[in-house]
Amino acid sequence: MLYEKTLFGTIDKVQNAVERVKDAYKFSQSLRLGKLYVAFSGGKDSVALYGVVKMASEQENIPLLEYAEFHYNVTGIDPPELVHFVKSEFPFVSRDLYQKSMWQLIVQKRMPPTRLVRYCCKELKEGGGQGRFTLTGVRWAESVARAKRGAFEDIADTVKNRKILFNDNDDDRRQMEHCLPRKQYVVNPIIDWSDDDVWEFIHRENMPYCKLYNEGFKRLGCIGCPMAGKNGQETQFERYPKFRQSYVRAFQRMIDKRVADGMETQWATGEEVMDWWLNGNGDDDSDQLLLGGDA
Repeated sequence: MLYEKTLFGTIDKVQNAVERVKDAYKFSQSLRLGKLYVAFSGGKDSVALYGVVKMASEQENIPLLEYAEFHYNVTGIDPPELVHFVKSEFPFVSRDLYQKSMWQLIVQKRMPPTRLVRYCCKELKEGGGQGRFTLTGVRWAESVARAKRGAFEDIADTVKNRKILFNDNDDDRRQMEHCLPRKQYVVNPIIDWSDDDVWEFIHRENMPYCKLYNEGFKRLGCIGCPMAGKNGQETQFERYPKFRQSYVRAFQRMIDKRVADGMETQWATGEEVMDWWLNGNGDDDSDQLLLGGDA
């Protein structure tokens, strides 16, 4: 699976990914921006990304931790098994602590996170890497939205102004180089890998992975994430009931905040919010208008 036959011959997906990493490193060095910044979540894609970066550093004959630095954003709501896995198997990964917890954000925003308003991702997971070349494990196979991503991206203020690195003309590239210290460039080395590719690579290289995958988990993420759907959320809360209790308590404080701020509120208790949340509400514009919270 890691070799793809095309009209132009056989493609080695692993070496392609390694070359993307090496290109990013060379570009970063030419702009004196230092080593690569690798976003590491502890999931299977991050593990595969780590393996690719390690291969690139070995091919360049540069020690891994001089070539790249790895960052794990502590969310406070990741599965305990995942947190332990990162600590034990990847002790060199920097643990970047959130400024506000999920429970604080729910009260501040005066609404739960929803499929349409995922402020938690922005606040808890997307910090760091400004003015740097940031490597992620984003893949086209994960979602329709991610299928629109490129291997090399210039993260500008708007999607309209976003460019794809190494595919632009010379004038655009020079302009990007000039503006780079004020921006963030994202490189997705394994963007064209399938799930099977990721697992084949992990097993082939004998790399560690979180044991939750052996217990039926397909993807690892924040406990209670609305993107998991009702069944996924309920399964997570059955396994981690204390996290459910923490959400309910935060929802109650959220209600109190809405009342104190003179906002219309359709719930009386945190449990009512939880029921509303689990049943997929807040997934369309009308529900968001009804909520009246802060995006």
